[in-house]
Amino acid sequence: MDTGLIHIPYDKPGRTARQTFDWAYENAIHADQSGMTEFMVAEHATQAWECIPNPELVIAAAARDTEKIKFAPMAHLLAYHNPASLAIQTGWLSQILEGRYFLGIGGGAYPNDAILRGLPADMSENHPRFRECFEIMKKVWAREPFHYEGEYLTGGFPEESDEVKYEGDEQHKLADHSPWGGKMEIAVTGLSKESPSITFAGENGFIPVSIFSGSSNLKSHWEIYESNALANGHTPDRSRYHVSQTIMVADTDEEARRRALGGGIGYCWEHYLWPIWERFDLISGFVADKGADPSDVDMDWICDNIWIVGSPETCARKLNELFEFCGGWGTLQVEVADYMDEPEPWFESLERLVKEVAPHVKLPESSGAEAEAVSS
Repeated sequence: MDTGLIHIPYDKPGRTARQTFDWAYENAIHADQSGMTEFMVAEHATQAWECIPNPELVIAAAARDTEKIKFAPMAHLLAYHNPASLAIQTGWLSQILEGRYFLGIGGGAYPNDAILRGLPADMSENHPRFRECFEIMKKVWAREPFHYEGEYLTGGFPEESDEVKYEGDEQHKLADHSPWGGKMEIAVTGLSKESPSITFAGENGFIPVSIFSGSSNLKSHWEIYESNALANGHTPDRSRYHVSQTIMVADTDEEARRRALGGGIGYCWEHYLWPIWERFDLISGFVADKGADPSDVDMDWICDNIWIVGSPETCARKLNELFEFCGGWGTLQVEVADYMDEPEPWFESLERLVKEVAPHVKLPESSGAEAEAVSS
């Protein structure tokens, strides 16, 4: 199992923009040094807890001081962007990173982000806008003249003049902001059980990224992805599947629980994630998975039943049990928490995850549908 970080970032409200930026940068550097393969940065505009509106700034800053790790915005919310501008910006960034960049795209999860852009609060326009935006982006990357008018969005690409006024004249040339290597690697995030984003990922053969919302939801996400991939001529490959999780590794289970519950992870869940997941009726999925009663849920229950917390042996066991139930995935994306004031336990946990846990987590074998697709 490969490992990476997904920087939502779940920083405490009140952190300055500079503190938020520096913490993201420090995590990228440590992730690269510890052997993680990917660093994802989320995009949000209105949530005080999820407060990075420009993930590409973090990526560009960290790219110069890292060597191997790949970066991705996870995700650019297409409904809120000018498609042509986003296409050339992401294409150029992929050229700068020379193979260490892939593009995460999503539909958006928070009504306030839609309201900020003048869109319906029920987010009813998000997914049709998402699809239109992506169609325009693909056309811009192709660098062929077009004009597109959709239901919500418009876009185009100019024709390069062939007029040469003198030998060596280059004033007519158009900039090439197409993706590095000629093709953009795409990943798509999904959260809800019947996620339309995961459906879209399967239809297009893109990398699926599940934000962990319960083991049953993970199982559902893969089934949706697999069926849509096969229906559209793509081979579903679990080694490309990414799943986020809350992780804390320490010497003992007791010490890991103390660091999680008493640190940034516990603070975030108590003051933000638990309440917001209840408001969106997502906590019920975790309760159902464990055959529990809603009245059982408290911070200790969350730590023991939702997070992956413990010694290296305990964390490996919990992950293998989750793999056995849902089928597994290729890359675990650790959800970054706010340990700015005492970063040592956090960075220790990341390094131990890479070196002492991940090597003992069994990579999934091909499912029947995957094997059939490969053989055909």
